[in-house]
Amino acid sequence: MIGLGTVINISAILIGSAIGVALGHRLPQRTRDVVTDGLGLLTLLVAALSAAAVLDPSVSEAVGAAGILIVLGSLLIGGIIGSLLSIEARLEGLGERIRARLSRRAAVDELAGSGSRADSGIEGPAEDAIDVEVEGALADPAPAEPGADGSGSTFVEGFVTASLVFCVGPLAILGALSDGLGLGIDQLALKSVMDGFASIAFAASLGWGVAASALVVGVYQGTLTVLGWALGSVLSIAQISLLTATGGLLLVGIALRLLRIRHIPVGDLLPALIVAPILTAIVAAFS
Repeated sequence: MIGLGTVINISAILIGSAIGVALGHRLPQRTRDVVTDGLGLLTLLVAALSAAAVLDPSVSEAVGAAGILIVLGSLLIGGIIGSLLSIEARLEGLGERIRARLSRRAAVDELAGSGSRADSGIEGPAEDAIDVEVEGALADPAPAEPGADGSGSTFVEGFVTASLVFCVGPLAILGALSDGLGLGIDQLALKSVMDGFASIAFAASLGWGVAASALVVGVYQGTLTVLGWALGSVLSIAQISLLTATGGLLLVGIALRLLRIRHIPVGDLLPALIVAPILTAIVAAFS
């Protein structure tokens, strides 16, 4: 069923958030590292299965023996485009700006609503005093306990952080597109496991705001799934196979990052997913 992968992903985030809130800080770092290593190895397996799509008979029928060259060309051209556009850096920068802005806004609201000017000891213009306090709070933040006075800002922090981690990533795009294209939910199933454990870690310190990110994930990946479904009626089987093979190599990059072997800027390689079907069509036209 198309869309099942996103439903599983949302469920994993909600369940992981509930476990994280219950566990608090009881999950040791060593356990988290072992789980991450296991997920990295599993990602390599899924990547190998996806990359094997280059051997699909439809590929040889459409482009002959040029399938591997098309994947290579897609990665090179896509990587050049992505690096020139600084996609990875822009995604990271966007996430940081959103996080900082919402955190600052939450701190301003908290200080503004904490009491009157006399109660808070603020002299002079209230807005200027609040800005000074916010700058100090952001420069040296103190952890807020769930349910304390800082619970509002903690909720926002958890919501924004989790939303960015779960959505701003190649696996979210690859998995949702594959689901929409009818290629299965293997990638989203893998992402669900990763997001589930990440939710436990985030919710242990940031609370229920992490669970709220499931709504963003549903809208974001649901939209990409519908896009993949629409493309499935346009792309040929050979184009889908080479797109899948190209995506498999991007998954290798994600696995290397999870295993802490090398930080590959997979975001800069995302344009390869667009280039692959185009190159396939061009080569097939001249074959």
